[in-house]
Amino acid sequence: MSNISEAMKAAVGTVTARTTSYPISESDIRKWALAVYWPDKPPAYFIDPAEAAKTVHGGIVAPEDFNPFAWASAGHESLITNSLRAGTNDPDSTEKSLGIEGPGLTFMLNGGMVCEYGVRMRAGDVITSEASVGEYSEREGRLGLMLFSRSISTWTNQKGEMVKRTTGTLIRY
Repeated sequence: MSNISEAMKAAVGTVTARTTSYPISESDIRKWALAVYWPDKPPAYFIDPAEAAKTVHGGIVAPEDFNPFAWASAGHESLITNSLRAGTNDPDSTEKSLGIEGPGLTFMLNGGMVCEYGVRMRAGDVITSEASVGEYSEREGRLGLMLFSRSISTWTNQKGEMVKRTTGTLIRY
C-alpha cells in the first residue's frame, strides 16, 4: 500500500512561495566574501574590479553560496491558502499547507539537500526564488515503507537564467 495519494501526485510542481531580492550591490558581494573567507583574505576577484576583469567572468561575481535574501527581501508572497502555525512539527504539514490530506505518518527526519548552480550572481542582479513541491517516492526500510518528499527552491536572475536550485529531502515513516 502506498503513502502517496492522488492528491499528493497532483500537487507535484505546485509553486508555494515566491521571494524577490533587492538588487545585489558590489558591496554586498564584498561583505559576503569577507565574511565567508574570514580569517583568510578572499580571492581578489570577489573584491577587486581590476582582478575580477581578468577572470573568465569578466567582472566581480558573488561566491556561489551568496544569499541575496540574507538580510531582507524586496517582496515575498505565499501562494498557498492554508498557512500553518510557525514551528509546527507535524509530519503532514506540507500537505496540510496545500489543503490536501497527508499520509498520516508519525516520524520525520531531514534527508539532506542537494544544490545545483547555474550562472553566477553579479552586481545589479535581482534574484527571484520560487519554492515548489518536488517529487514523492517510496522505499521499504527496516521500520516499514518510507516516504521521501522533495521540496525545490529555484533561484533565477532578472534574465530568467537559473542561478541556483536546491532540493531538500524529507524522510517520513
